[in-house]
Amino acid sequence: MDFRPPPRLEVHALACERGERLLFRQLSFTLDAGQMLLVQGGNGQGKTSLLRLLAGLGRPDAGQVCWRGEPLARGRDSYHREMAYLGHANGIKDELDPAENLRFNNGLHDRPFDIDRAIATLERLGLARSLGLPCRALSFGQRRRVALAALLLAEARLWILDEPLTGLDVHAVALVEGLIREHLQAGGLAVATTHQVLNLVGVEVQHLLVGAATSAAAH
Repeated sequence: MDFRPPPRLEVHALACERGERLLFRQLSFTLDAGQMLLVQGGNGQGKTSLLRLLAGLGRPDAGQVCWRGEPLARGRDSYHREMAYLGHANGIKDELDPAENLRFNNGLHDRPFDIDRAIATLERLGLARSLGLPCRALSFGQRRRVALAALLLAEARLWILDEPLTGLDVHAVALVEGLIREHLQAGGLAVATTHQVLNLVGVEVQHLLVGAATSAAAH
């Protein structure tokens, strides 16, 4: 039996500066199981900076991020076991084939690796014909699909996605939308930025606008 507090991402009065510039301040929201937060705002307004703070890749200038009621500063390791981050860079090694990349990624995060499941996940994402190719021979969209396969294999409760639809065709976009819906309907949580419209009918989506150094709260 799991006696931990329920999965909940809480952000309290977060502030972020880049150089001399204040990107946002007093930013707060709460995200529970089955919910998604869509972060919106213009280019350079702090969307990626916010996601990197949520992923534990930086420290806020004020405020704090909590997972299951515990600040990241105290529970960073346990948080990283339950969180998966997909940024602008795919994190793919050119010399490795897709399955080798997934093995490397799981090893990097100390997660068990099942080759059969990895192959099945890659095939589900439309990479059946690319399994034997080094990733340098793949298109950007195919490399993005390898990164998405790593996201699925992580079995993380919380997904943090920075422009996950970049470089994907309409069929792949529909696939990603379906993966997000499945994740949320299974009790997962997601935070994402995207310039494209997401079709997420049937799931609960909050919206958060960042920019112009204004205070913000999800609604």
